[in-house]
Amino acid sequence: MRILLTGSTGYIGRRLLPVLLDLGHFVICLIRHRRKFDWEAFPEGTFQNIEVIECDLRDGDALAAIPPDIDVAFYLVHSMSSSVSDFQQAETLSATNFARRLSNTRARQIIYLSGISNGTALSEHLSSRKSVESILRQSGVSLTVLRAAIIIGSGSASFEIIRDLVEKLPVMVAPRWLKTRCQPIAIRNVLEYLVGVMLKDEAMGETFDIGGTEILTYRQMLYTYARVRKLRRLIITIPVLTPRLSSLWLVFVTSTSYSLAKTLVDSMKNEVICEDTRIRMLVNTTLFNYTEALQLAFDKISHKNIISSWKDSLYLDTGERDIMDNMEVPSHGVLTDRREVKFTRPAEEVISNLWSIGGQRGWYFGNWLWKIRGFADTVVGGVGLRRGRRSEFDLKTGDALDFWRVLLADRSSGRLILYAEMKLPGEAWLEFTIKKDNDVNRLIQTATFRPLGLWGRIYWYSVWPFHGLIFPRLAKALTSK
Repeated sequence: MRILLTGSTGYIGRRLLPVLLDLGHFVICLIRHRRKFDWEAFPEGTFQNIEVIECDLRDGDALAAIPPDIDVAFYLVHSMSSSVSDFQQAETLSATNFARRLSNTRARQIIYLSGISNGTALSEHLSSRKSVESILRQSGVSLTVLRAAIIIGSGSASFEIIRDLVEKLPVMVAPRWLKTRCQPIAIRNVLEYLVGVMLKDEAMGETFDIGGTEILTYRQMLYTYARVRKLRRLIITIPVLTPRLSSLWLVFVTSTSYSLAKTLVDSMKNEVICEDTRIRMLVNTTLFNYTEALQLAFDKISHKNIISSWKDSLYLDTGERDIMDNMEVPSHGVLTDRREVKFTRPAEEVISNLWSIGGQRGWYFGNWLWKIRGFADTVVGGVGLRRGRRSEFDLKTGDALDFWRVLLADRSSGRLILYAEMKLPGEAWLEFTIKKDNDVNRLIQTATFRPLGLWGRIYWYSVWPFHGLIFPRLAKALTSK
């Protein structure tokens, strides 16, 4: 079967792709950034069953690259964590372009993963999801909609937020939306449903609610997590926290961005509960309860096998500018801090240090200074250091790394380029390169800053003393520890 997969580098798509390949399907991956596609995640024998097409769904003309001979198309894109001011407009444009192009292919089915939206006073996010459903139906291709409740799995936004709250706060003063009920579902069950409805006659043109076996309040979900982790926690609910204050509360306690926190808080006023269970008769699967879903996530984390994370999504809204186009660090109109350290130890050991930087391990020198910088970024609405990293020892192009984005992670050549996603009066890159000349290994570490006007230059020179303290010791520690 020839399958078109949008969002193949996103949280769901990255997990669905290997499942489709294992079933023997040919998968055409539609992505915005070809460099972000993780070829290393697949055995070489599967490359022949993958085609990667780079285009932006918001560019209708670019979608002409989609081949006409496809059987099924998965629509797994959304702007939930985007900081685009009007994400509804972005979602409408993307869905409209996609539907128009699919109407000119031989596709027999579109499968769309949406959110449960059975109420009337829906949040902006759920309303947008429902609107996308209507647009996709206009393609003339049979549409199957799976409306999911909260998805629980290693790396999912819901799981990571619950994890942050319970692990960090012995006592929580929480908003009243903790009393809202939902029906969480394990990521494994979501994937089984997505695959299970492909070209199934009974699923054509249908809309299904998908959830787990339990209906819980968010409060119960937090307490259950604490019980599984054997943590004593106290939750105090107060009614005075406004949606804005609730969003800020999530931003400072968890690794989420403000745009995602606001979207989640707005959606938490709506109960997300399955109104019918027809799909359980259609797709043969064993549903996990909430506790089992948590344990599956913990198992992935313990084996350092987090395939994808919601943090993989690009954080910044840069308008027409695409940060993935900044992989080549500029050399003109910039200010730089360059450090070079010779070392005798095996280059692979230094590369391993580079590929483990940030997150729980920290930044090798002056972690408290990095934490202060992260806190300052959080205060002004940036991401801070709260995102951590997807994997303890692995980096891939497109990964979030604290307040950086990985633009290039070429382990074979020992080159790592990070792009700053913190709030700055300019743009910043941090590049590491391993060079070998005449049997001498060198680590070249370069911080590059492209200032935005006078304030950008003032910022650079104001932090220069800290650079003089941190950067030489960082380079030295990377080659000696």
